[in-house]
Amino acid sequence: MQSNTDVSTDATSQAVDATPRRKTKIVCTIGPSTNTREMIWKLAETGMNVARMNMSHGDHQSHQKVIDLVKEYNAQNTDGNTVAIMLDTKGPEVRSGDLPEPIMLAEGQEFNFTIKRGVSTEDTVSVNYDDFISDVEAGDILLVDGGMMSLAVKSKTADTVKCVVVDGGELKSRRHLNVRGKSATLPSITEKDWEDIKFGVENGVDFYAVSFVKDAKVIHELKAYLKSANADIHVIPKIESADSIPNLQSIIAASDGAMVARGDLGAELPIEEVPLLQEEIIRTCRSMQKPVIVATNMLESMIDHPTPTRAEVSDIAIAVREAADAIMLSGETAHGKYPLKAVKVMHTVALRTESSLYDPTKALLNDDFCKSQLSKMFGSHATMMANTLRTPIIVFTRVGSMAVLLSHYRPSSTIYAFTNEVRVKQRLALYQGVVPILMEFSDDAEETFSRAITSLLDAKYMNEGDYVTLVQSGSQSIWREESTHHIQVRKV
Repeated sequence: MQSNTDVSTDATSQAVDATPRRKTKIVCTIGPSTNTREMIWKLAETGMNVARMNMSHGDHQSHQKVIDLVKEYNAQNTDGNTVAIMLDTKGPEVRSGDLPEPIMLAEGQEFNFTIKRGVSTEDTVSVNYDDFISDVEAGDILLVDGGMMSLAVKSKTADTVKCVVVDGGELKSRRHLNVRGKSATLPSITEKDWEDIKFGVENGVDFYAVSFVKDAKVIHELKAYLKSANADIHVIPKIESADSIPNLQSIIAASDGAMVARGDLGAELPIEEVPLLQEEIIRTCRSMQKPVIVATNMLESMIDHPTPTRAEVSDIAIAVREAADAIMLSGETAHGKYPLKAVKVMHTVALRTESSLYDPTKALLNDDFCKSQLSKMFGSHATMMANTLRTPIIVFTRVGSMAVLLSHYRPSSTIYAFTNEVRVKQRLALYQGVVPILMEFSDDAEETFSRAITSLLDAKYMNEGDYVTLVQSGSQSIWREESTHHIQVRKV
């Protein structure tokens, strides 16, 4: 380990005076409220790190417009803020049919669902899934829109499921249906999903969020397709079905991260299990050094109101305290009335929560596995050094591995990851605490380091006289000899 030793006591105070940066990333769903050039720019300036396209809504033409605008922003932006692009597949949803007008369901009322197409009466409506009859049994509870209404299954015939309303409400067209404790026997990737995935390949998106993943098989299938298409796109399974929980370890091991999709997860499983599962999924992803996103209902009230509920604020804080890499907004930014205020609230709450978590004087604890590989050991020690001296970390990377590893150790300061690969820069936008910056590397390490410092000074990320921790280690050497790893502390 190499370290410059002329570090004076002023290094320990520089982080106190610096403007703190939010480490937890924000995923924003783009929709009618935000799909213009002006709004995408404002979302990025307010705190958006990943732009999500929900393929359940819109068409390829409208999503193409969003992709082009995000790419335009990234090309024009000079302050180091990178916005990654995520395509979220629709998946195999079971939905009720079209209704000429909403039907009011009252507690105790008998109501039926049929696999016959085009049925819409006061007591019976169609569903879009032929095996619906096989998937449900007497005694099952059907949930409409994730539990906004519920019905108990009493009996079934060859084409109709007969129910009694438990919790009533207004039934509208094409409502999402779940059976509590069960997953539909549909394929995780539908024909529409494959068309959307091909669209993503053509446009070079950065991430796929795959809906209703039940096991690792579908992840392997998608990754094999992407490899055949020579597409460098990371796969994020949405953990939202009852069947996915027993296979959690293998699903995440096969994937590039995970999303805690709490809406359908809380519909298919008892709702009191969701907080425990959220914590387990985050812990599993962190143990495998993979990014994890917490999603659904984080600021739901801000779809219609300019301020959040106190419970929503606590929900964001809990996700941050559990060390999620990213937190997500759905309807809040897609069709809500206050998309920019929602992002601002999420940014402010995450930043304030992070400020209470880090004790820079503490060394890392309980990282037994860090001794198994030299890079992991250096990632651990670099974090310990940066925490003790309260310095930002600078890392140069071609594949992103050391930046990802440093993010896993959650240093108290920012990780500035310089890369000469556009795909790596885009991908690192999802990782907690990482600011990815695109820069060409020269053959001279000192010249490249000098240009990196200049860019950080120009962007006002640091000041002259500050100290930085410089890490040269990882799966691929850049300037160093293969057997040499460096950690240096330098004065700017």
